Amino acid sequence: MSSAAPIPNFPECDHRLVQSLHHLSDRELVQLFQRHGEAGRYFTAIFCRYSPMVYSLIRHSARSPVQAEYLFALTWRHILHELGGVNCPEVVAGEGPTAFTLQNWLINITALCINQAVVPEVEAIHYSLDQATPPFWCYVEQALDRLAPVERLVAVMALTFRWSDNRIAAYLQAEGESLTAADVRHRLGLAFQHLEAALPDDIRQIYLDGGALRPEPLPDDLDGLLTVPDLESSGLGDAALVGTAGDFGSEWAN
Repeated sequence: MSSAAPIPNFPECDHRLVQSLHHLSDRELVQLFQRHGEAGRYFTAIFCRYSPMVYSLIRHSARSPVQAEYLFALTWRHILHELGGVNCPEVVAGEGPTAFTLQNWLINITALCINQAVVPEVEAIHYSLDQATPPFWCYVEQALDRLAPVERLVAVMALTFRWSDNRIAAYLQAEGESLTAADVRHRLGLAFQHLEAALPDDIRQIYLDGGALRPEPLPDDLDGLLTVPDLESSGLGDAALVGTAGDFGSEWAN
């Protein structure tokens, strides 16, 4: 069992878009999240409000800080997937202690993840909160899922496997794609443009500070984001499926 550890600081919690939502109730945040699927600020605000609680529960259950961070990210990804179906009933006068609260729901989801997630050994984990906090990780993963298969494959090969343009072109040619190294470089540039376009506008403001994703130089946070065990352990034939929303794959016990 791990000893007590300080709660990480998440810079997005100080961003003006998140700060502007502090006055809203949990119910209002959930309802806004459900009504505005194109926005990322509401999920980010919920993350900022409850990340200390979720992190504390996970940190006390994980064997190491590295595994705790990875499970923390997986838990928030699961929360994002499930939050759309949460029913937050209106407050009723005289509600008892068994009435629904978002905090209790999050505690239950966190407990589920702690008990069912299969966390890799430390040496197999490359995720770090310093490189990409869970909301940004979640929304980039969703954006990756929206890319065309070839663009997603090129991006994963270049950023995760660190293959050169020539090596990627050779592999794709062997698979029946007539792409040159120059074509690969062009596709990689398009992949970054489309990845950026697929991100919610407010997520770009919060995490990219109005900047743009570029294939070179590679942003440190995006590099770390893509270098996660479930990508590295997958075969190249599976690489085109990276980022499929809702699929926890081998991270969850049967």
